[in-house]
Amino acid sequence: MKTYNILFLCTHNSARSVIGEVLATQMSGGKFIGYSAGSTPGGRVNPFAVEIAESLGYDTSKLRSKSWDEFAAPGAPQMDFIITVCDSAAGEQCPYWPGKPATAHWGYPDPSAVQGSDEDKRAAFKQVEMGLKRRLQILMNLPLEKLDTMSLNQELKRIATEN
Repeated sequence: MKTYNILFLCTHNSARSVIGEVLATQMSGGKFIGYSAGSTPGGRVNPFAVEIAESLGYDTSKLRSKSWDEFAAPGAPQMDFIITVCDSAAGEQCPYWPGKPATAHWGYPDPSAVQGSDEDKRAAFKQVEMGLKRRLQILMNLPLEKLDTMSLNQELKRIATEN
């Protein structure tokens, strides 16, 4: 079975992109290795994203807020898929990605911007988690090895319309 590398991008790499990294790795049974990065990393992973990672059995020592430049540098893992999960990162000029990975925008509101109680904040993070889970499940069920790049891009964009 081929393993696919998938990079989730968000501006600060503290919440949505981290959840994507965790879910892709934990849900796929080895089919995907999830990564995450940001255009202007915030320096720390949101504690509610860490809670989700812990609940899924992800090794949280791997989690850190990092720049997308790390994944454009020589020697970085080559990505098969790049997914932006916040609107501001989707509009930014991304680095050149070697290998021409399939790309899409799967936008979600920033759960770390939610005001209120910890339960309100957890609910916002859970919404992002559930949305990404649904989209990743669809992606994981595609016959990836049989799709060309154009078809993969079309499928990723179609998945973006899934709630």
